[in-house]
Amino acid sequence: MKVAIIDGYVDEPACLGVPPYMSPYPKYIAGALREQKIPQQDIYYVTIDQLRISPEDAKNKIMNADLVIIIAGMTVPGKYLRASPITPGEIESIFSIVPGTKILGGPIRLGFSKEGGKAANIPEIDVEDVNFAHADIEAFVYDMLQSEANIREPENIVHRFRTVDEIARWSVNGAFIIKQHPDYPHLMCELETYRGCGRKKHCSFCTEALYGASDYRAVADVVSEVSALYDAGARYFRIGRQPDLFTYHATDTDGDIPKPNPQIIESLYRGIRNVAPELRVLHLDNVNPATIAAYPDESRTIMKTIIQYHTSGDVAALGMETADPKVVAANDLKAMPEDVFEAIKLINDVGGTRGANGLPELLPGLNFVHGLQGETKKTFEMNYEFMKRVLDADLLVRRINIRQVMSFPDTPMFGKDVLVKKHKKLFLKYKEMVRKEIDLPMLRKVVPTGTILRDIMCEVSDHITFGRQLGSYPLLVGIPEKLLIGKFIDITVTGHGYRSITGIPYPLKVNQASIKMIQELPGIGKKQALGIVGGMPYKSEQEFLDKNVIGEELLKYIKIS
Repeated sequence: MKVAIIDGYVDEPACLGVPPYMSPYPKYIAGALREQKIPQQDIYYVTIDQLRISPEDAKNKIMNADLVIIIAGMTVPGKYLRASPITPGEIESIFSIVPGTKILGGPIRLGFSKEGGKAANIPEIDVEDVNFAHADIEAFVYDMLQSEANIREPENIVHRFRTVDEIARWSVNGAFIIKQHPDYPHLMCELETYRGCGRKKHCSFCTEALYGASDYRAVADVVSEVSALYDAGARYFRIGRQPDLFTYHATDTDGDIPKPNPQIIESLYRGIRNVAPELRVLHLDNVNPATIAAYPDESRTIMKTIIQYHTSGDVAALGMETADPKVVAANDLKAMPEDVFEAIKLINDVGGTRGANGLPELLPGLNFVHGLQGETKKTFEMNYEFMKRVLDADLLVRRINIRQVMSFPDTPMFGKDVLVKKHKKLFLKYKEMVRKEIDLPMLRKVVPTGTILRDIMCEVSDHITFGRQLGSYPLLVGIPEKLLIGKFIDITVTGHGYRSITGIPYPLKVNQASIKMIQELPGIGKKQALGIVGGMPYKSEQEFLDKNVIGEELLKYIKIS
């Protein structure tokens, strides 16, 4: 049997699989296939972008497959640099031409919508004989291959969730699949520590509660997965697949927030570093601000552990959702505004020091959701004032994510999102104001002009090259010159947008630099840039200074060669 896995990319509250990220799903499926005796050489992996960009090459893999599996679904859609998740129309087009058995699964089973502010519904795929995995797709695939009867009639398979023992095996046995990703080896591997939510009450809109109570993986299992990925060539990791890393193996206190276990987090990070000593990135994703507020001492200890073992530029994304206490109460949200503010302060206190890659070691990120029950025009004012308070307190926030709610079936929010449409114009005006008056000055604090950022990977290139550091929430960098895609460079920050920055290669080789690049140097205008170009070539730094009326501090950004 030949099997094709088509990665349509996922974007969930606690999982990201849009390049350069790879979600755990392909690994789990590949491992399940291997456990069912499918030879490694007969398991093919392609991304939806490979089908879009080079359809003939990718089609050869899927047209000869006996089994075609599509992974899909985005429950928190975002904006992406060079990739976008698969659409139902594309799913139909693919399944309409492949001759093999067809399986569709992933978070798409919860519903589909293209953007926030629009309710998600279970998609209807107008193709015969599509087997929709209504629980975990990896478990469905595994069970289908248990017997000839299941292969002949997969519609009779009982839909179930996989167990942590199964993914302990499948994640290791499926690690080989990363080599088939087009971004390999510069691929961020998303790691799962647990899924499901340990809170007694759940946020009205969140799909994570649909997975049930927290189902923790053993530390040794996660470390074994990292070891297998590392042996396969992975060097970039994000501990991202969990709603709150700080409550991994936490103690249930019969309250709404379980108590963190700093020793477990230390064992996890130390174990990862032991098996992946030359890793390039180790970042995290979600942290519940209520956990930090309720257990500041344990949280401080965990942050210190993270900084000891991680790589700099890390971001703890805090699901604040709103600064309106009435909206918090109406939607069973995690934390009151003052709790979030205290969490931001603590993260800044522990993680605010600038690290080796040019960014602070660990900063908070903020997530806001609009259109929730109880929202009024006053809510927008309260959210803005909260962000302004953070800015005025000289606290750093890596990024602020503002979106409108996407309601899903089986969540309390479903059918109650009438405020999305009512407040649409207000939302857009408010969002633009936040970008201009909060994001821009905040970004100037996080990466001031003249900051050196290391290891920017060039991802899109035309007359301007766009690149990012591989990391949890990487900054988009625009470089005013066409550079080779896939190249890694260091840059000097020279300008700021609302959510992105301008940079030039560091150090800038003056004698080969264009006037556009020279003009971007800190403190250099167009007239001076013309003078610098007119004096080329320079044989030494002293000659450069003699011919140009500039300060010696500029020398730290350039190289005479």
